[in-house]
Amino acid sequence: MDETIIYINAVAGISPQKTFSKDIPQSIVKPSGNRFVCIEPDYDELIDAKLIRRMSRIIKMGTAAALKCLQQANVDTPGGIVVGTAYGCLQDTEIFLKRIIDYSEEMLTPTAFIQSTHNTVGAQIALLLQCHNYNNTFVQSGLSFESALLDGLLLLQENEMHNVLVGAADEITNTSHAILERFGLYKRTEEEDFYSYKNKGTVAGEGAFFFLLSNEQSEKNIAGIKGIETFFDASGEEVEDKINGFLAAHHLSINDIDLIITGRNGDKRNDAVYEMAGANIFAGKQILNYKHLCGEYPTSTAFALWLALELIKSKTAAQELCNQTVGSDVKKILIYNHYLNTCHSLLLIDAC
Repeated sequence: MDETIIYINAVAGISPQKTFSKDIPQSIVKPSGNRFVCIEPDYDELIDAKLIRRMSRIIKMGTAAALKCLQQANVDTPGGIVVGTAYGCLQDTEIFLKRIIDYSEEMLTPTAFIQSTHNTVGAQIALLLQCHNYNNTFVQSGLSFESALLDGLLLLQENEMHNVLVGAADEITNTSHAILERFGLYKRTEEEDFYSYKNKGTVAGEGAFFFLLSNEQSEKNIAGIKGIETFFDASGEEVEDKINGFLAAHHLSINDIDLIITGRNGDKRNDAVYEMAGANIFAGKQILNYKHLCGEYPTSTAFALWLALELIKSKTAAQELCNQTVGSDVKKILIYNHYLNTCHSLLLIDAC
């Protein structure tokens, strides 16, 4: 990517914390065992009640977050809609597969199948808005949101449109949680400290966040996205080289970064890379973690981006959400996250 700055004008999201309101959550919600569950709002305020009955949980969360984001930005129709999701509409997929078995592949209603596809969230948003503009969904495991974000940035840099709605949505269901737990992804017993390494695994998470991006500088700008980079299967030393190269490409060094947000999730295998970076390239820097607020899921970087924007808007957000104090001059924020030590991403945010 070149040095063209793309601005974030609005954000809205549904998560295990009370993030749907404009105010910073005053109390932190802890996971129930090894699983976080989203706090869902009253959808009637944004979506027609007749439509709500036909929507599954993830569709309601994604649609509500998108509509709230546009509402905050005073935009009726975005120039494009781009969504990232790794799991898609799991609940509808489960319903459809179960009906195949129950009805011996006969007399199947199409609704569950139609809504089980990964692009349903983006399509539903477009239908409600009567938006016939660009619409795309990225399904790339732990880089789904980053891919959607990159697509939105490129569209704006090429002046294909003046604003674009970019978001991510992923849910965890009882069935998917049980399957992933068998793979050893989640902790077997509850721990008082989220970042304790007494037991293997992490805590399951979910969420839906949307951001309105623009290529026009205005008083609505909250922050600018200066750069994004993704890479796969990197060791600790390779990660440090990637970070240095990423910053150098934007004419910066680690000394220019005011705050680093990392994706530590309480799994010793997962966090080894972060610990190595903390002892070396990130040594002496202000570091915040975020997955004690939302849990681990493939598109959790969207939550990290929301957190970065909250830190820019409010100097007390770090204390409220992470029980840490950060300097009052936080301008440049680097987000580094990886999913299962396979999908790595870097995101550089600059306060406006």
